[in-house]
Amino acid sequence: MTIENTAQQREVIREFRIEIPQSELDSLKQRLRDVRWPEEEPVHDWTQGVPLAKAKALIDYWRDHYDWRRIEARLNFFPQFLTEIDGLDIHFHHIRSPHAEALPMIMTHGWPGSTIEFLKVIEPLTNPTKFGGSASDAFHLVIPSLPGHGFSGKPREAGWNAEHTAKAWAVLMQRLGYSRYVAQGGDWGSTVTHFMASQRPKGLLAGHVCWPLVFPATMPTDLTPEEAKAFDAVERFKTDAAGYHHQQATRPQTLGYALADSPAGQAIWIYEKFNEWTDNNGTIEELFTLDEMLDNISIYWLTNSGGSSARYYWENARGTTGTNLAFGRIELPMSATIFPKDMYEAPRHWAEASWPNLVHWGISEKGGHFSAWEQPEIIVGEVRKAFQCFR
Repeated sequence: MTIENTAQQREVIREFRIEIPQSELDSLKQRLRDVRWPEEEPVHDWTQGVPLAKAKALIDYWRDHYDWRRIEARLNFFPQFLTEIDGLDIHFHHIRSPHAEALPMIMTHGWPGSTIEFLKVIEPLTNPTKFGGSASDAFHLVIPSLPGHGFSGKPREAGWNAEHTAKAWAVLMQRLGYSRYVAQGGDWGSTVTHFMASQRPKGLLAGHVCWPLVFPATMPTDLTPEEAKAFDAVERFKTDAAGYHHQQATRPQTLGYALADSPAGQAIWIYEKFNEWTDNNGTIEELFTLDEMLDNISIYWLTNSGGSSARYYWENARGTTGTNLAFGRIELPMSATIFPKDMYEAPRHWAEASWPNLVHWGISEKGGHFSAWEQPEIIVGEVRKAFQCFR
């Protein structure tokens, strides 16, 4: 496949490099020196949120040991671009495989993630022969930042929800010259991928998600044990873990003031989710290093996107988009991989009822909500299986 490189396209797609001014990094250090802490929690676990000792350890490391320039250089190693779609600058990585017949794939992150979620899978997916694989497994990758997240622009008008994002991604792939491609994502990236599959833009062959939105619209009368487990997991999430969701979906602007003003507040807002949503055996630092977590947290702070990323929940809580786990019927070929520590484990027959063209249904023995970041080898294998028949 050849990529068109007309003069017009060169004008609308601009090269981009991350170059955070040193003054911003110095300001961050000063703010971290001036943190005012709340009192210690009266419990001995995470039931009230991040324990004070854990919060202090994270912030102390960010202030005294963390090196932003390290991850800045790594992100800049992979080609980055900006392009304006519907009046908004969209940031994206575009990594061409050395194998000319590679299958193009757009991969979409969620909240509170970023393109950092995919750093561990870029090279195995684009250059599989380097990792003992076959050239027939290769992908060209397009990895955008969601609107209002990271280095993408912040919408100045309402309407940039997952449905709109899906249409923008189709424009992006067309603009890059890809006449046939596949889509993959988790969290909001899953929702965007569902919408792309529903919209069926020209050239989209199939989708793969790590969080299939195939929940029944109404509860079955006689639940199987597998169904009961899924319903119980969703109920636990709604009653015990969805406070962040309600706040971001209802009053993101109010929350945004705190996240824009306090790096400690922004860090702990995200750090809690890393602990709750991953397969970490009770200690998040055994899965992600402090550097890895702070790489992602720093993107939110340095781009001041705490409020604008929260607003994505507000956008998706309105109209037909919603945040409904029951997305509905999708005719496009679809695949999914289920991870045991994700929000819930959907039974395969739910997908079969919603996706008449179910291609692959993978079940992983380990992993959580940030699947590509947590278990890159598993995701690489699952994506290859999902899209093998579309090459």
